[in-house]
Amino acid sequence: MIWSSGLSRSTQLQCARLYMQPPQRRDYKAWVQMRERSRDHLQPFEPLWAPEAHTRAMWRLRLGAWRRSWRAGRTYAFFIWQVETNALLGGITLSNVRRGAVQTASVGYWLDVNATGRGFMREAVIRIIAFARDELALARLEASTLPENTRSRRLLVDCGFAEEGEAKAYLQIAGDRRDHVLYGLNLQAPFRP
Repeated sequence: MIWSSGLSRSTQLQCARLYMQPPQRRDYKAWVQMRERSRDHLQPFEPLWAPEAHTRAMWRLRLGAWRRSWRAGRTYAFFIWQVETNALLGGITLSNVRRGAVQTASVGYWLDVNATGRGFMREAVIRIIAFARDELALARLEASTLPENTRSRRLLVDCGFAEEGEAKAYLQIAGDRRDHVLYGLNLQAPFRP
């Protein structure tokens, strides 16, 4: 199946307690407040944050990059919002979208420190799986996580991903090249969350 869709940057994905939509210019304040509040929670799992990471100028650069990647069909970045409170909870991204024979993408996500342990990310991952399969016509998803990130590892397995191996010095995280556990999900196999 060749993918074609009317997807746009105004695409909104609905869940029971969440909605997900591409980042907008107006989201800057909520994003920077949430990222700063969650700094100690997020930094051990992410590349080093540059001193200017949360400036408005850097925000505009991020938005431009996300929009160009969306138009090119390479990356689909979404912010996760809670329906009840309209609070920004985190983000989830399908990146490195590859077409042709492989039809795959990588899943990445992050969550506000105050939203952990409540099942929000599980809900978001299940919805992004459906989006990748049904709207992007992908056949496979990949994800990776640090070996000690037991919450993320459990989440991926709960959402149907299978552990496929380990990649040595896979990504630069918190200033060091770190090993990661690799996961894959066959989107053509039946899955019932």
